[in-house]
Amino acid sequence: MPEWLVLTLAMLAACAVVVIVTLVRHRAAPDDEDTSETPDVIEYMTMWIGVVYAIVLGLAIAGVWEGRSAAEDHVQAEAVALHEISERVRVYPADIRDQIREDVNAYVGQVVHTEWRTMADDGRLTPRGGELFGRIRADVTDYRPRTDFEAQAYQPLLDQVTAADQARSARADSMGATMPGVVWFGLLAGAVVTIGMVFALQIRRTVRELVLAGLFSALIAFLLFLIWDFDAPYTRGITASAEPFMNLFPHI
Repeated sequence: MPEWLVLTLAMLAACAVVVIVTLVRHRAAPDDEDTSETPDVIEYMTMWIGVVYAIVLGLAIAGVWEGRSAAEDHVQAEAVALHEISERVRVYPADIRDQIREDVNAYVGQVVHTEWRTMADDGRLTPRGGELFGRIRADVTDYRPRTDFEAQAYQPLLDQVTAADQARSARADSMGATMPGVVWFGLLAGAVVTIGMVFALQIRRTVRELVLAGLFSALIAFLLFLIWDFDAPYTRGITASAEPFMNLFPHI
């Protein structure tokens, strides 16, 4: 099911629940109930519950957005390190240079065309990607510089291999969801309590109040969906893309 359809159904369901509960409560209320008076303490509690829940939602959105930005940074760092390896080996002999570049291109092709799809579907890296990266590491570390010029380029190349390895590991670590289950429980329970306080204000069956209550519940549903969508940066919604690899290796 497309995610835009899930979002639409969730918002419509939230609106429908609020409207149906309001109508049922209005029908079940006694005839002499005074809906024009709401105790001050209820208004005070409703206000503070809304403020606290808004802060929690804001912190949750900031947290998942930071995780998504970090995932994009890992991809960028890995692509840049591999590009630096491919460029800096120009000082090596032609056969060594071509071998390293060939292995770098094979690894990038594996990441872009195969591993990225595996990350989205299964939430893991591919063994083939690790094998190809091992070849790059072996190519760079096993070569023994023959001239001072090659020796000066050797250590920076090792540093770039290390940087690419760290970025790959970080990409693997940031693949899953960032929000723990207890936080989701708090967000969902807070949504129920916050929306439930709307009924404590004794809203009536006027069109204006029903529209406002529906929009309020739909907004909370949208924000919760936004958090869920950003929670897994490589698998859901607006995912971190492999564009840095394609920009630096357009021939892949």
